[in-house]
Amino acid sequence: MSQPPVDRRDLLRWATGLGMSFALPALDLRAASRRGAERPRSLITLWLSGGPSQLETWDPHPGTKIGGPTKAIPTSTPDVKIASSFPRLAEQMHHLSVIRSLVSQEGDHDRATYLVKTGFRPDPTLHHPSVGAIVAHALPNEQLEIPPVISLGYEHHLSRGGFLGGRFDALRVRQPGSSDNDMQAWLAEPRQQRRLSNLDVVAQAFARGRKVVVDRTMHAHNLAAALKMMTSDQLKAFRLDDESESIRSAYGDSNFSRGCLVARRLIEQGVRAVEVTLQNFDTHENNFGRHNELAAELDSSFAALLKDLHERDLLASTVVLCLGEFGRTPRINGADGRDHWPQGFSCLVGGGNLRSGVLLGATDPTGESDTPKDAISVPDIYATVLKGLEIDPTHQVNTSIGRPIRYSDGTPIDRLRI
Repeated sequence: MSQPPVDRRDLLRWATGLGMSFALPALDLRAASRRGAERPRSLITLWLSGGPSQLETWDPHPGTKIGGPTKAIPTSTPDVKIASSFPRLAEQMHHLSVIRSLVSQEGDHDRATYLVKTGFRPDPTLHHPSVGAIVAHALPNEQLEIPPVISLGYEHHLSRGGFLGGRFDALRVRQPGSSDNDMQAWLAEPRQQRRLSNLDVVAQAFARGRKVVVDRTMHAHNLAAALKMMTSDQLKAFRLDDESESIRSAYGDSNFSRGCLVARRLIEQGVRAVEVTLQNFDTHENNFGRHNELAAELDSSFAALLKDLHERDLLASTVVLCLGEFGRTPRINGADGRDHWPQGFSCLVGGGNLRSGVLLGATDPTGESDTPKDAISVPDIYATVLKGLEIDPTHQVNTSIGRPIRYSDGTPIDRLRI
């Protein structure tokens, strides 16, 4: 049985703590034109789930023992080459910077995903918020009637609000650009009102003598927020009906491609953080064939997104980050695959208040050294992302037990700051 395009439990979870708000104008072709001097800032993360190989993406070593059959091509950034399976993205690389020396202490999928999505290693005493949740917390948008953090595509490790609260959990939309019936009422208005009236009777009966419990569950608050969203004009951002054929064609017709286009539409509405997932990078076998297939999907979508953001004057207020939980070993195993490698992997980052065209770090082309040149930690990249969105990474938040936690324990990378 096929899964619904939107997870209703995620929808209800998001509603926790969300207040009533005012309506935003309808989608504008050039969103930046109505943003004014203080543009809303947003984060788009392209999440390459499974651990993409740096050698088949942003750090190829052709002609070496570790390079395999992957070739390299020049890009619009001088002296920067990427894998030849990304010709369209190569033309847009001047909008991005390349980090080839990310290091992590986690080589297990679950633990590494937690670290790379939050900037913190797993801790049994608390659940850290995702970086997207931090962005939404630091940049509240009172006019937003849809969730401030949204996950597009099929991702098992959903980004959470952690100690910031359930209202910052990502709303999961598995099939972006498809019908949004799960976000809208499917009953006729009279029947819908009868159901709501009946629910109110039950809620009032339960509330008698239980005021503290009822206030803590925030049932009435959650219901009002969900109903408000179901009738909001902002739901148009999830649909692609009014996009031109040329735009849709430029992005492509896969689930991931549609997710990238919906991501652009969501940040036009003021959504703070959008994560778009491309799966199946866990290439312990058939590494080269699998990466070629995935590159065809990633190349067109990523390139179109960058071009679109730039032409709509949105890139200056939007940080774009592309990465996975770790990289792949320089050694090619017996199944023509590569195994987990957190000791020197790559990511792309740009937009916002960050420099473009910068190349940081280098890995050993012989594969003999486990330590990349100019190693950069995962917390450091996230402190940099927050700075790029004009958020103070040292800002402290108190957890529910009064424990002060900073947004990030990393140090912003000076060479990426404007």
